Amino acid sequence: MQLSFKKTIFFALLATLFCESLSSQNEQVRDTLQPEQLEEVVVTGQINPQAVNKSVVEVKVISRRDIERQAANTLADVLNTTLNLNITPNTGTGKSGVSLFGLDSQYFKVLIDNIPVINEEGVGNNIDLTLINLDDIERIEIVEGAMGVQYGANAVSGIINIITKKSSRNDWHITAYVQEETVGDEYEWFDKGRHIQSVKVGHNFSEKFYANAAYFRNDFGGFFNDRKGEDWPFDDGLRGHEWLPKTQQNVKSLLSYESSNISLFYRFDYLHENIERYGQNVDLNPNPSTGTTNPSARDEMYTNNRFYHHLNATGLVFNQVNFNVSLSYQEQTKDLERYTYRFRTGTKESVESGEYQSRSAFFSRGTFSNLFRSEKVAVQAGYELTLEEGTGSAAAITIAAGDSEERQQLDFYDFFTSTEWQVTPRFSLRPGLRVSTSNLFAPQYVGSLSAKQTVGEDWEFRAVLGAANRTPSYQELFTYFVDVNHDVQGNPNLVPEKGVSTFLHIKKNSTFSDTFRMKNKLSFNYLGLEDRIELIVVNQTPLAFQYNNIDQYRAIGSFLENEIYYENFKANIGVSLQGISKVLNSDTQSNDDFLFNVQLNSNLAYTVPKWQTTFSLYYKYIGRQQQFVERTNEAGDQEFQRGETEAYSWLDATINKRFIDGAFVASIGARNLFDITEVNTTAFQGGAHNAAPTQTPLGYGRSYFIRLTYNLNL
Repeated sequence: MQLSFKKTIFFALLATLFCESLSSQNEQVRDTLQPEQLEEVVVTGQINPQAVNKSVVEVKVISRRDIERQAANTLADVLNTTLNLNITPNTGTGKSGVSLFGLDSQYFKVLIDNIPVINEEGVGNNIDLTLINLDDIERIEIVEGAMGVQYGANAVSGIINIITKKSSRNDWHITAYVQEETVGDEYEWFDKGRHIQSVKVGHNFSEKFYANAAYFRNDFGGFFNDRKGEDWPFDDGLRGHEWLPKTQQNVKSLLSYESSNISLFYRFDYLHENIERYGQNVDLNPNPSTGTTNPSARDEMYTNNRFYHHLNATGLVFNQVNFNVSLSYQEQTKDLERYTYRFRTGTKESVESGEYQSRSAFFSRGTFSNLFRSEKVAVQAGYELTLEEGTGSAAAITIAAGDSEERQQLDFYDFFTSTEWQVTPRFSLRPGLRVSTSNLFAPQYVGSLSAKQTVGEDWEFRAVLGAANRTPSYQELFTYFVDVNHDVQGNPNLVPEKGVSTFLHIKKNSTFSDTFRMKNKLSFNYLGLEDRIELIVVNQTPLAFQYNNIDQYRAIGSFLENEIYYENFKANIGVSLQGISKVLNSDTQSNDDFLFNVQLNSNLAYTVPKWQTTFSLYYKYIGRQQQFVERTNEAGDQEFQRGETEAYSWLDATINKRFIDGAFVASIGARNLFDITEVNTTAFQGGAHNAAPTQTPLGYGRSYFIRLTYNLNL
């Protein structure tokens, strides 16, 4: 399927959906929310939107107020101290890696308004969280555990659903802010530090029509440390940056229509990012006859462009059935420009440029709820359609010039259903089933079963059993990197990894007075994966590698989360113990022992109403992390040894001060107060051409920021 044809499908269905949605305006929409509900309403994994305490599925919510209190700009900023979720920067690519319950970003999905977000490596997973800006975000909803029935492939360890703002109580709303931040102890007005500007304008054209537009710019000057930047002309290994500089620009717009019987919105998002990599080695190019040099270096510039379109309609048909239908067309490309930089003239020579990686996808999701008239049973049926195509892989750029890249297609056609049965006023059951077919894999079937029991007014028990598969990535399926020194190939015969998880949540709500209340939750979890995909040796002479389904993965643990509200003080305190077992059949030996890791986190906030000021602390401790590594012992034999990554703590602090009834808000703070840059590790093994790393980068040291925000409501 060609790209132009997919665009035609998208815009044709967009027009059809718009017309059909308007035709249902004479229908009456049943209000599924009770007016007396005071808890925040969630939509992730729900048959109908409902309050958090009514949901059968356990949902964590990060509110808009929490985001602003933290002065967070990107999704990586706000999730950095979340329990069981670890964010690790990649200083060589400029991206941020992330793991949930020990599984990386291939195994959980990032959604915006229930739509998976594209990136150059896939749809929904492998997302760089630093590319998701939070300026138009209403809240973030997180569900831990397999959500394959509701959200399809790759939702193995959980999902993150970003809910955007679609309305305003004011006719006009304008928000603008500037933020200046050091990068460690490095800061200059233009070339060093982090410089952020943002503006958002929203307007109610009438009671039914609302629109907003936003622009965001994030200029990260990179982290020099001991490096000397672009213009260092000496061959001493000091040129360039330790962390790559990058500039992001993000433009968003939304148009929504809402009446008593229909809701529509269209959302557009465009992201542009430049990442600069300056070569560390300098060629002096000496001229013996003149005794002069003409130094040069080989540099690279990566450019990301992401386009996101989303049309959504919700309403009622047949005076009973609630529908929620979305159409989305997205594409993201990563281009690479390589060139020789001449220091004397500041010019580029021998420029090579082209597409490095790309993805485009048409996605549609529809749910139809309340299919039967019943006070005790709610039935939902839905579909998902994904038409994805792309080129490139992490190794594609090393393929010899002249080799052609062929676009590959990956299509999914999914149907799912779930039923929420109110067995008694205090006990609910929710079974679900999804059938997934595709052009590459045999049909996949996943199921789920959730249960909720309340005891008295304060106790809630939830049990969730869910399954989800992880489909092979483009790199695992289609990589072809073969030359005189390498033979690394994908495997079109791979099958999806099979994942299952079980979670048990015990929650207690306690109210001691009008000013003192607590929420305590104890959770137990199990997560397992079969047919895990690894790159293995398939031929010794000559040496050849290929991706195969061979390994297994297990995670068990428990975590305790507590919320405390006392007068003007709020605290979230958590502790987690997780054990991970990897059965590495891809290696010569295997060890299935569980290796355990402890995490602690606490977010504390105290407000002084008289000063209109809030003081906040964000703390996270990640204990010693262990991993089995295959090494050669003193006898020359291969054996598994326990590698270890050191424990570390992370602490952020912010102060938010409001002026003139909130028209101006000043935020100052410090990130990484413990001045963490890297930790020692023995948990990795070296490759064929390089030694194992001995440090894992985590941060660029203690940094400080100041933000000034202006709000105008008319």
